[in-house]
Amino acid sequence: MGFKQAAINARHHIVFVGGLLTALTIAFTIETREYTQVLGNLTFEGAEEIPLREPRILTEQEYFWASTAWKYFENNYQENTGLVNSVDGYPSTTMWDTASYLMALISAEKLNVIGKKEYAVKMEKALRTLAKLPLVEGKLPNKAYNTQTLAMVDYANNPVENGIGWSAIDIGRILVPMNILVWQYPEFNSLVNKVLEHWKVGGMIQQGYLYGARPSTKDSGLELVQEGRIGYEEYASKALSLMGRDVFNAMKYVDYLELVSIDGVDIPTDKRDPAEFHAHNYVVSESYILDSIEFGADSVSKIFAYRVYQAQENRYKRTGVLTAVSEDNVDQAPYFVYNTVFSDGEKWNTITDTGEQVPELRTLSTKAAFGWYSLYDTTYTGLLIDDAKNLFSQNKGWYSGRYEVDGRVNKAVTANTNGIVLESLAYLQTGPLLSVGAH
Repeated sequence: MGFKQAAINARHHIVFVGGLLTALTIAFTIETREYTQVLGNLTFEGAEEIPLREPRILTEQEYFWASTAWKYFENNYQENTGLVNSVDGYPSTTMWDTASYLMALISAEKLNVIGKKEYAVKMEKALRTLAKLPLVEGKLPNKAYNTQTLAMVDYANNPVENGIGWSAIDIGRILVPMNILVWQYPEFNSLVNKVLEHWKVGGMIQQGYLYGARPSTKDSGLELVQEGRIGYEEYASKALSLMGRDVFNAMKYVDYLELVSIDGVDIPTDKRDPAEFHAHNYVVSESYILDSIEFGADSVSKIFAYRVYQAQENRYKRTGVLTAVSEDNVDQAPYFVYNTVFSDGEKWNTITDTGEQVPELRTLSTKAAFGWYSLYDTTYTGLLIDDAKNLFSQNKGWYSGRYEVDGRVNKAVTANTNGIVLESLAYLQTGPLLSVGAH
């Protein structure tokens, strides 16, 4: 290797090491229990004993579950762009769902569901595509793209020349696999850097907070809006912190945290009023599961995750209804709902993104069942996986869940559900996926 190339490679690593030091500073604040910066006056004296599951080799059945999840990505892969559809057979994707694909690809390689050659070819093609995406205002990825043409589209997959804005939370999520590649698969460093040089990530951060962009209510342009609520906000910020970005305010809980007792458990909620801030404060399983299986959680989010899980177990004990709630696609109108532990002032609320209550669409979420099963070694997670383990099609992958009201299978099939199933099983075998030196 020549001196010039060695210097370039060193520079790539220095950028990420610098980011890591920033993140470690934040983590140290939490781990040393300087809670006034992160949680205000709230402390966790005598914190819960958490029954974390120890990593182990997958059983034959669990490996079959992982292979079944990968079937989705085989079916929905777009050869010309290297992207994958968000929903089975529908040629559109978001950055969140593209992250689910990249994490599924990494997980499938770790579990030997696919070989190294297939992994390398597909990862390279995806990264090359992400490095040439048309961007909103030339800055950041649009909220949705056509997976066949790469056109910026709206959520109905209609082309929109200038896009419909960006989601800081979605972009934060897709930076998780970017970090994993840098630390564990250095052969992709140059391609990751091309993506990050193309995207202007700093444009979505102001004074340590995350900002998305949406069509303006005043003119034909875009307006910036503070994005994220407790759970998702901290999760999406972690990958950015590893890249040296100042997201400290987004990573701390103190500004908007309110504990609410639900089925005997004090769970973390966001006290920002949806009517004032025009964003719903969903408490769901997914953000806490992803934080745990990808980053290993920190001493605060670890406790919050377990409390969100405990509330669901306690609801089962109270009602006899197996409970594993998260946001999910559903196989009927309105096609996407938020099954929550708490949202908009209501316990066990099921709502649409417009705030309409749709309790008849509450489901046991397949991805939440797999996530909790991978994290906690309890009788209840065993019950969850026993119920969820048959919610699949051998030809399509995992269905999104089962309706509470009548036990029907929710036959929506998505990248996010199948990606999180694969991630959860990879965590079960390897431990946290973003772990330096794990590969």
